[in-house]
Amino acid sequence: MPSPLTVMGFDYGTRRIGIAIGNTLSCTAQALEVIARDNEDARFADIESLLKEWMPNLLVVGVPTHSDGAEHEMTAKAKRFGNQLSGRFKLPVEWVDERYSSVVLEGDPEMRDNLDAHSATLLLEQYFAERSLTGN
Repeated sequence: MPSPLTVMGFDYGTRRIGIAIGNTLSCTAQALEVIARDNEDARFADIESLLKEWMPNLLVVGVPTHSDGAEHEMTAKAKRFGNQLSGRFKLPVEWVDERYSSVVLEGDPEMRDNLDAHSATLLLEQYFAERSLTGN
């Protein structure tokens, strides 16, 4: 059985980045925070701080698509963000389809204030569920 991994999830947006943390032992995740900074360097400095605090083994980035799975403008931006994370912090990045994560949460009034971080939580939970189905 492989060692448990700490996994940090990202719900990337051009204005906000939701961040969650989880692990492969419990296959659960919790919302951490939302980074809402205009400056890209400041965003990555905030992310670096979280990486130092939580020391994840793996990063998971949500990839938005249209409901039919077709790519759109944000698909490429999210992939670029994930590649930047990998390049800057030398950590592996995996991807998860996020087309329904925000829609699930938008109807819940308690989630709206921290929607992006809760979306990142759903992304991680989806990642853990898909991983367990494939036996990885």
